[in-house]
Amino acid sequence: MTAAMEQWSWPPRFDDGYFPQADSRYWFPHRETMPQAEREAAILARLQAICAYAWDHAPFYRRKWDEAGFHPSHLKSLEDFEDKVPVIRKADLRAAQAAHPPFGDYLCVPDAEVFHVHGTSGTTGRPTAFAVSQGDWRAIANAHARIMWAMGMRPGDTICVAAIFSLYMGSWGALAGAERLGAKAFPFGAGAAGMSSRCAQWLDILKPAGFYGTPTYAIHLAETAIKDGLDPRRFGLKYMFFSGEPGASIPSIRERIEDLYAARVYDSGSMGEMTPWMHVGGSRETPGMLCWQDIVYTEVCDPQTHRRVPYGQRGTPVYTHLERMSQPMIRLESGDLTVWTNDPTPCGRTYPQLPMGIIGRVDDMITIRGENVYPSEIEAALCQLPGYGGEHRIFITREGTMDEMMISVELAPERWERGEDVRRAFHAQVAAHLHSMLGLRSVIEIVAPNTHPRTDFKAKRVIDDRAAFAEMLRRQEKVSS
Repeated sequence: MTAAMEQWSWPPRFDDGYFPQADSRYWFPHRETMPQAEREAAILARLQAICAYAWDHAPFYRRKWDEAGFHPSHLKSLEDFEDKVPVIRKADLRAAQAAHPPFGDYLCVPDAEVFHVHGTSGTTGRPTAFAVSQGDWRAIANAHARIMWAMGMRPGDTICVAAIFSLYMGSWGALAGAERLGAKAFPFGAGAAGMSSRCAQWLDILKPAGFYGTPTYAIHLAETAIKDGLDPRRFGLKYMFFSGEPGASIPSIRERIEDLYAARVYDSGSMGEMTPWMHVGGSRETPGMLCWQDIVYTEVCDPQTHRRVPYGQRGTPVYTHLERMSQPMIRLESGDLTVWTNDPTPCGRTYPQLPMGIIGRVDDMITIRGENVYPSEIEAALCQLPGYGGEHRIFITREGTMDEMMISVELAPERWERGEDVRRAFHAQVAAHLHSMLGLRSVIEIVAPNTHPRTDFKAKRVIDDRAAFAEMLRRQEKVSS
């Protein structure tokens, strides 16, 4: 069985010189299209191997599993994996690294074998360090090249990586995949003042085939290009793939980016800890995300019980590495929210799908008068409206028994300039549309173009600040009086 799965071995080994036929839809034809039952049998064998490996090399897992009464010898089925293996959380990783700095006692290779160090920014607490061995870096590059091939990118394509090159894994993972794919890697980066204008100039000169960044930055970059007299549709982009925030799977946002650039848009990305983070990622024919189960085993679970939810239902992804040996994550709870399905795919790959991508964070949910709302749903609703200026802010306060929410929405420049009547009409349109889409009434403020700052990284549109909420309320009362 496993012999037929291309480059499937333990420990993982990859042929860096391998390429499929140029006209092949698949990087690994059998692995990507095999019957699910056959793949799941191979995944079970790999889970048995990686659990035994972690038991032998990581005191962190021995301690966790002893507390849960689990031993790798107990693992006889995927149901056993779900029932007997406890989830781990980011807080567990931070605690392990605090007690055993710098990489925690879940590092399964000698310190001397660490090849790359990445991690979280640490702006809201202790940062988490990601230690990646050289073998794991090659596994990441191979996995990402394989998924980028599924999106349509090919050797020789120029791929612009327009994301911050720092500890952030997104930019480095995209670069590693582009290099392994045999593409012309263009690591432009992001973050410096004036960089968006320069990026637009470079895109206009190079005409790259591929682009990586966040959805928010792609929209900001297009706005900057247009302001500078450039047409993003003339950049020649064919493939734009994104991670870092929800959006690329939301039809209204995806269609907006596609219209701005005349390019295909693909969603991808889970967590930095789970790199290769493209293990959930779309293909040229299949929108949303595929769960590439032979790279990272994904379960979508009830956030309380951590039992898999049926297909078609909403839950939080729980991830397990199948090709990582340095810091393998075994049942890492993401805290994200998604819906998974298991229908036949247009591309023929036999993986479960996340048709809506990552909806948001479980703890991002806002409860307004008994209705549960996610920030990504508000963004999707606004993107459906002609006249939306491209940015908004959600002000909430949690002083009462339920959250209260107000939304500040930019109006597009050409409409703002047409005067107060147009602004009032747009206000009414926004209020009615959000009520229709979300099932609740919100206090709406219409503001001038460029009122809210743009970003070349992950957008932060929810402001949980009583003072900011009160100030917006005062502005609304002044307008109403």
